Amino acid sequence: MSLEKINLAEKFLSINDHWNPRIAGELNGQQVKLVKFQGEFIWHHHDREDEMFLVVSGSFDMHLPDRIIHISEGEFIIIPRGLEHKPVAIGEVQVMLFEPATTLNTGNIKNEFTKENLKSV
Repeated sequence: MSLEKINLAEKFLSINDHWNPRIAGELNGQQVKLVKFQGEFIWHHHDREDEMFLVVSGSFDMHLPDRIIHISEGEFIIIPRGLEHKPVAIGEVQVMLFEPATTLNTGNIKNEFTKENLKSV
């Protein structure tokens, strides 16, 4: 096992696309993923996994069935399993995700946004 620190700014510089999570670390069956958001994602949910979205830079809106929650830099939101949601980012946002390794980014939907074999950064 290699023990090293992670510099988020450096890792985010290596990501040049949107809605394509990269694995930055793993612990206890969970993955720490880095992703850039821009534009509108899709409505989806996860049957078995909760998700945590931490905004490292920028801000985005999390659309839920009954409301929209704005998440700014330094804030996070936990989306409970089963809850339909859709992230929307007007400008580019850097987000750290913390979720089980089994979590598919599009949850119950498979389409052009689905990323099944994530790369590491």
